[in-house]
Amino acid sequence: MLMIRLSRVGKKKQPTYRIIIQDKTRDPWGKALEILGNYNPHTKAIAINQERLNYWRGVGAQMSATVNNLLIKKQIITGTKMKAARTKTQKVMAALKKKEDEKSKQETEARAKTAATAKITEEEEAKAAEESPAEEPKAEEPVTPAEKVKEEAPESESAGK
Repeated sequence: MLMIRLSRVGKKKQPTYRIIIQDKTRDPWGKALEILGNYNPHTKAIAINQERLNYWRGVGAQMSATVNNLLIKKQIITGTKMKAARTKTQKVMAALKKKEDEKSKQETEARAKTAATAKITEEEEAKAAEESPAEEPKAEEPVTPAEKVKEEAPESESAGK
């Protein structure tokens, strides 16, 4: 796939960029099929051969997000801007948000599971109550006169002392 992208040239700490057409898998500092123009980020000046740019886009070459946004900003082409590369901080924040979302999802699932099990146990208890007959209260066993005497004997002994 052909890609229209930037290739850095220039002195150390004074970059300028070439706008090149090249296979996407190739090294940006390697051999380019064609140099379409250049861009100086210090002066924000851009020089591009628009005829060749339109030709390569017509052939099916894709533009990198940075080149696309730059050309739209300079009103060389029309269209919508693309989302360019994210910074390390943005990547870390996105990873943290993803972890939080997964954690809240797991908590929600756990709550739903416990609620479902509680509901099932309530239903089982209700079914068990319906199926088993009500227990009748036990009648007190008759106390024999000999047992009454045994129960009363310790009381009379303690009363005498």
